[in-house]
Amino acid sequence: MLPAGLTFTAAPDLTEALTGWLLWLGAEKRASKHTLDGYGRDLAAFLLFLTEHRGEIPDLSGLASLTPTDIRAFLARRTEAGISRASLARGLSALRSLFGRLDHLGLVQNPVMSAIRTPRQPKTAPRALSEAEAADSLDHIAEIASAPWLGDRDLALITLLYGCGLRLGEALGLTRAEAPLSDVLRVRGKGGKERIVPVLPVIADAVRAYLAVCPFPLPSEGPLFVGARGGPLNPGVVQRQIRRLRVALALPETATPHALRHSFATHLLASGGELRTIQELLGHASLSTTQRYTEVDAARLMAVHRAAHPRSRRAETIG
Repeated sequence: MLPAGLTFTAAPDLTEALTGWLLWLGAEKRASKHTLDGYGRDLAAFLLFLTEHRGEIPDLSGLASLTPTDIRAFLARRTEAGISRASLARGLSALRSLFGRLDHLGLVQNPVMSAIRTPRQPKTAPRALSEAEAADSLDHIAEIASAPWLGDRDLALITLLYGCGLRLGEALGLTRAEAPLSDVLRVRGKGGKERIVPVLPVIADAVRAYLAVCPFPLPSEGPLFVGARGGPLNPGVVQRQIRRLRVALALPETATPHALRHSFATHLLASGGELRTIQELLGHASLSTTQRYTEVDAARLMAVHRAAHPRSRRAETIG
C-alpha cells in the first residue's frame, strides 16, 4: 500500500517491488508514517527523473543497469531545484534501503549506491523557546481556539509536548487508554522503541480537563486527541494553531510543535539535568544527538555573560 496520494512512474514489476519494500519498512523495520511518506516522495521524484533522464519507464532491469553517474545526475537536478541537503540525504537513505532490500530478495544486484557519498550535513543546534516564551504559549494557546473544548485540547497537547518532551507524532499516537493521568507515561518512539517518561501533575490536570469537556466518546483504543469532528487530530491542525500563536505572541518563526520538545530538553539541561537522563527521556539512540543541546545552553550562557559581566559593559561604554 502506497502512502496516500502517491503514485510511482514505474513498470508493474518495479511498482510491485516498491510497494513490498514500503510494507516491509512499516511492518518489519517499524518505520514511522512520517518516514514512509518521505521515502515515498523521494522515490517518486527519483523515478520521474529516471523516466526523463533515460527516456523510458523504469523497471527492475533498468535499476540493475544504473550507474553512479545516473545517481549523481539525480542529485544535481534536486540541488538545482533547491532541495536541502537534509532532504537529499534522506533521499539517498531511501535509495540505499531500496537497493539493499532488492538485493536481499534477489530482484536487483547493483552496488551503485556504495559509490555515492551522503552530503555532509551542517551541524545546527536545536532552536528552543525561552522559558518565558514557553510559559506564554501555555497561557495563551486556548485563547485562539474556535471553541472552548478545542482550547482545552490544545492546552493539554502542548503541555504534554513541553512537559514530557514528546514528538508531535508520539503525542497524537496515544490512545485514550494511554492518557497520561498517572505519574509515568510509556511512549512508543522512532522504530517502535519504548521509553518511560515522568508525568508532572500539571500535565495530568490539563489532560483531565480536556477529557472532561470533549464532546465525543473516546474508545479506549481510539485516539486520545481528536479533531473538531471527532476523528484523529491531524498534525496540520496543530501546526496551524502554533502558527496562529506565533502571530499572537510575536514568537520567532522557529516556534513550532517540535520546538516544544527542544525547549523541554534545553530547559532541563539549564536547570542541571544530566545529559544521559535527558537522552533517555527524549528517546535518543545516540548521546551525540542529545549533546546538541549543550550548544544551545552554552550559547545562552555566553549571551547572559556578555550582557551581565561588568567588563563587557565597560567595553561597550568605551567603544
